[in-house]
Amino acid sequence: MPKQVILEFPVDLPDETLKEQEIFQKVKVTLVLELLRKEEISQGKAAELLGITRYELFDLMAEYNVPMAGFSIEELRRQRKEIS
Repeated sequence: MPKQVILEFPVDLPDETLKEQEIFQKVKVTLVLELLRKEEISQGKAAELLGITRYELFDLMAEYNVPMAGFSIEELRRQRKEIS
């Protein structure tokens, strides 16, 4: 079931800044990428929610500085030992 998010701002935003549809898309992207950053959704789910491919998602993740993987230092060291 779709969820609805309502944003209220205490001041008027200039109409000429962004068209309404552009604002909604930017808010949606920002929200989905933040959920991804917090590891609350998967990359596949993020791509699905945004209606894009995983490859397009990777570009967005790079643009918004969202890590591709959330490995801990210990996990990276363990994997490095396995490779060596």
